[in-house]
Amino acid sequence: MSEYQLDQKDIDVEKLAQKALNHEDLFQELLNGVRSKDDTIRQNCFKILEIIAENDADFLYPEWEYFQGMLYSPNNYHKFIAIYILASLTRADKDNKFESIFNDYYGILAGDKTMTAAHVALNSSVIVHNKPELQSKIIDILMSIDDVHNGKQKELIKAYAIEALMKIYPDADDKEKIEEFVKVQLKSKSPKTRNMAQCFLDRC
Repeated sequence: MSEYQLDQKDIDVEKLAQKALNHEDLFQELLNGVRSKDDTIRQNCFKILEIIAENDADFLYPEWEYFQGMLYSPNNYHKFIAIYILASLTRADKDNKFESIFNDYYGILAGDKTMTAAHVALNSSVIVHNKPELQSKIIDILMSIDDVHNGKQKELIKAYAIEALMKIYPDADDKEKIEEFVKVQLKSKSPKTRNMAQCFLDRC
Protein backbone atom coordinates (compact mmCIF):
# COMPACT_ATOMS: atom_id res chain seq x y z
CA MET A 1 0.00 0.00 0.00
CA SER A 2 1.26 3.46 -0.89
CA GLU A 3 2.39 5.74 1.93
CA TYR A 4 0.93 8.62 -0.09
CA GLN A 5 -2.63 7.24 0.05
CA LEU A 6 -3.30 7.82 -3.62
CA ASP A 7 -6.20 5.39 -3.38
CA GLN A 8 -8.02 7.69 -0.96
CA LYS A 9 -10.48 10.41 -1.90
CA ASP A 10 -10.05 14.01 -0.70
CA ILE A 11 -6.26 13.89 -0.47
CA ASP A 12 -4.34 17.17 -0.64
CA VAL A 13 -3.34 17.15 -4.32
CA GLU A 14 -1.64 20.56 -4.13
CA LYS A 15 0.60 19.40 -1.29
CA LEU A 16 1.46 16.15 -3.05
CA ALA A 17 2.24 18.00 -6.29
CA GLN A 18 4.79 20.09 -4.42
CA LYS A 19 6.19 17.04 -2.65
CA ALA A 20 6.60 15.11 -5.91
CA LEU A 21 9.16 17.67 -7.11
CA ASN A 22 11.61 16.40 -4.49
CA HIS A 23 10.51 12.79 -3.97
CA GLU A 24 11.37 10.51 -6.88
CA ASP A 25 9.41 7.59 -5.41
CA LEU A 26 6.22 9.63 -5.30
CA PHE A 27 6.82 11.01 -8.78
CA GLN A 28 7.24 7.51 -10.24
CA GLU A 29 4.13 6.37 -8.40
CA LEU A 30 2.19 9.21 -10.02
CA LEU A 31 3.42 8.28 -13.49
CA ASN A 32 2.38 4.67 -12.94
CA GLY A 33 -0.86 5.75 -11.30
CA VAL A 34 -2.27 7.63 -14.28
CA ARG A 35 -2.52 4.26 -16.03
CA SER A 36 -4.18 2.57 -13.06
CA LYS A 37 -7.47 0.71 -13.51
CA ASP A 38 -8.54 2.08 -10.13
CA ASP A 39 -10.57 5.25 -10.84
CA THR A 40 -9.57 7.00 -7.61
CA ILE A 41 -5.85 6.35 -8.04
CA ARG A 42 -5.94 7.38 -11.69
CA GLN A 43 -7.88 10.58 -10.98
CA ASN A 44 -5.68 11.56 -8.02
CA CYS A 45 -2.50 10.99 -10.01
CA PHE A 46 -3.88 12.92 -12.95
CA LYS A 47 -4.88 15.89 -10.77
CA ILE A 48 -1.45 16.00 -9.15
CA LEU A 49 0.47 15.70 -12.43
CA GLU A 50 -1.74 18.34 -14.04
CA ILE A 51 -0.87 20.75 -11.23
CA ILE A 52 2.81 20.03 -11.85
CA ALA A 53 2.34 20.47 -15.62
CA GLU A 54 0.65 23.84 -15.09
CA ASN A 55 3.04 25.19 -12.46
CA ASP A 56 6.33 23.38 -13.13
CA ALA A 57 6.17 22.39 -16.78
CA ASP A 58 9.96 22.28 -17.10
CA PHE A 59 10.09 19.61 -14.40
CA LEU A 60 7.59 17.35 -16.18
CA TYR A 61 8.69 18.07 -19.74
CA PRO A 62 11.29 15.23 -19.82
CA GLU A 63 8.32 12.83 -19.56
CA TRP A 64 6.73 14.18 -22.77
CA GLU A 65 7.12 10.88 -24.63
CA TYR A 66 5.41 9.01 -21.79
CA PHE A 67 2.27 11.14 -22.14
CA GLN A 68 2.56 11.19 -25.91
CA GLY A 69 2.33 7.40 -25.75
CA MET A 70 -0.89 7.74 -23.76
CA LEU A 71 -2.30 9.99 -26.47
CA TYR A 72 -2.21 7.01 -28.84
CA SER A 73 -3.73 4.59 -26.34
CA PRO A 74 -6.99 2.84 -27.26
CA ASN A 75 -8.03 3.58 -23.66
CA ASN A 76 -10.00 6.83 -23.71
CA TYR A 77 -9.15 7.60 -20.08
CA HIS A 78 -5.45 7.50 -20.94
CA LYS A 79 -6.08 9.62 -24.02
CA PHE A 80 -8.07 12.15 -21.95
CA ILE A 81 -5.19 12.54 -19.47
CA ALA A 82 -2.66 12.99 -22.26
CA ILE A 83 -4.80 15.66 -23.91
CA TYR A 84 -4.57 17.81 -20.78
CA ILE A 85 -0.98 17.11 -19.75
CA LEU A 86 0.49 17.65 -23.22
CA ALA A 87 -1.44 20.90 -23.63
CA SER A 88 0.02 22.19 -20.36
CA LEU A 89 3.52 20.99 -21.27
CA THR A 90 3.54 23.09 -24.45
CA ARG A 91 4.59 25.87 -22.10
CA ALA A 92 8.00 24.18 -21.78
CA ASP A 93 8.14 22.76 -25.30
CA LYS A 94 11.44 24.26 -26.42
CA ASP A 95 12.00 21.35 -28.81
CA ASN A 96 8.68 21.87 -30.61
CA LYS A 97 7.57 18.33 -29.91
CA PHE A 98 3.94 19.38 -30.07
CA GLU A 99 4.29 20.51 -33.67
CA SER A 100 5.39 16.98 -34.60
CA ILE A 101 2.18 15.51 -33.14
CA PHE A 102 -0.13 18.39 -34.06
CA ASN A 103 -2.07 16.37 -36.63
CA ASP A 104 -2.42 13.44 -34.24
CA TYR A 105 -3.60 15.65 -31.37
CA TYR A 106 -6.21 17.36 -33.50
CA GLY A 107 -6.97 14.08 -35.20
CA ILE A 108 -8.76 13.23 -31.95
CA LEU A 109 -11.06 16.19 -32.57
CA ALA A 110 -11.69 14.72 -36.00
CA GLY A 111 -12.59 11.34 -34.51
CA ASP A 112 -16.00 10.16 -33.36
CA LYS A 113 -15.52 10.12 -29.56
CA THR A 114 -17.30 13.04 -27.92
CA MET A 115 -15.41 13.10 -24.61
CA THR A 116 -11.91 13.24 -26.03
CA ALA A 117 -12.81 15.46 -28.99
CA ALA A 118 -14.50 18.00 -26.70
CA HIS A 119 -11.46 18.27 -24.47
CA VAL A 120 -9.06 18.71 -27.38
CA ALA A 121 -11.22 21.68 -28.34
CA LEU A 122 -11.27 22.98 -24.77
CA ASN A 123 -7.50 22.72 -24.30
CA SER A 124 -6.85 24.64 -27.50
CA SER A 125 -6.79 27.92 -25.58
CA VAL A 126 -3.90 26.63 -23.46
CA ILE A 127 -1.95 25.61 -26.55
CA VAL A 128 -2.56 28.94 -28.31
CA HIS A 129 -1.45 30.81 -25.18
CA ASN A 130 1.79 28.80 -25.04
CA LYS A 131 2.34 28.67 -28.80
CA PRO A 132 0.81 31.83 -30.32
CA GLU A 133 2.35 30.99 -33.68
CA LEU A 134 -0.27 28.22 -33.96
CA GLN A 135 -3.17 30.58 -33.25
CA SER A 136 -4.53 30.94 -36.78
CA LYS A 137 -4.26 27.23 -37.56
CA ILE A 138 -6.04 26.22 -34.35
CA ILE A 139 -8.79 28.82 -34.67
CA ASP A 140 -9.55 27.56 -38.17
CA ILE A 141 -9.85 23.99 -36.86
CA LEU A 142 -12.15 25.02 -33.99
CA MET A 143 -14.45 26.83 -36.39
CA SER A 144 -14.58 23.80 -38.69
CA ILE A 145 -16.18 21.28 -36.30
CA ASP A 146 -18.92 20.51 -38.83
CA ASP A 147 -16.34 19.45 -41.39
CA VAL A 148 -13.80 17.98 -38.97
CA HIS A 149 -15.63 15.87 -36.38
CA ASN A 150 -17.03 12.48 -37.39
CA GLY A 151 -19.25 11.78 -34.39
CA LYS A 152 -22.90 12.53 -33.68
CA GLN A 153 -22.31 15.28 -31.10
CA LYS A 154 -20.87 18.03 -33.31
CA GLU A 155 -23.21 20.63 -31.86
CA LEU A 156 -22.19 19.82 -28.29
CA ILE A 157 -18.48 19.91 -29.11
CA LYS A 158 -18.94 23.43 -30.46
CA ALA A 159 -19.69 24.57 -26.90
CA TYR A 160 -16.17 23.52 -25.87
CA ALA A 161 -14.74 25.18 -28.97
CA ILE A 162 -16.52 28.44 -28.09
CA GLU A 163 -15.24 28.24 -24.50
CA ALA A 164 -11.69 27.97 -25.87
CA LEU A 165 -12.29 30.76 -28.39
CA MET A 166 -13.52 32.99 -25.57
CA LYS A 167 -10.06 32.76 -23.99
CA ILE A 168 -8.23 33.10 -27.31
CA TYR A 169 -10.35 36.05 -28.51
CA PRO A 170 -8.62 38.95 -26.66
CA ASP A 171 -5.35 38.26 -28.49
CA ALA A 172 -6.88 36.94 -31.73
CA ASP A 173 -5.87 38.51 -35.02
CA ASP A 174 -9.23 38.06 -36.70
CA LYS A 175 -11.88 38.83 -34.11
CA GLU A 176 -14.66 39.35 -36.66
CA LYS A 177 -14.28 35.84 -38.03
CA ILE A 178 -14.64 34.39 -34.54
CA GLU A 179 -17.65 36.57 -33.75
CA GLU A 180 -19.40 35.46 -36.93
CA PHE A 181 -18.85 31.80 -36.05
CA VAL A 182 -20.19 32.30 -32.52
CA LYS A 183 -23.28 34.22 -33.70
CA VAL A 184 -24.25 31.29 -35.93
CA GLN A 185 -24.15 29.02 -32.88
CA LEU A 186 -26.98 30.99 -31.23
CA LYS A 187 -29.23 28.75 -33.35
CA SER A 188 -27.45 25.51 -32.43
CA LYS A 189 -29.51 22.42 -31.58
CA SER A 190 -27.42 22.08 -28.41
CA PRO A 191 -28.66 24.16 -25.44
CA LYS A 192 -25.15 24.12 -23.98
CA THR A 193 -23.73 25.54 -27.20
CA ARG A 194 -26.45 28.21 -27.47
CA ASN A 195 -25.77 29.27 -23.89
CA MET A 196 -22.01 29.34 -24.44
CA ALA A 197 -22.44 31.43 -27.60
CA GLN A 198 -24.59 33.94 -25.73
CA CYS A 199 -22.08 34.04 -22.88
CA PHE A 200 -19.28 34.74 -25.37
CA LEU A 201 -21.19 37.56 -27.06
CA ASP A 202 -22.20 39.10 -23.74
CA ARG A 203 -18.55 39.23 -22.65
CA CYS A 204 -17.05 40.26 -25.96
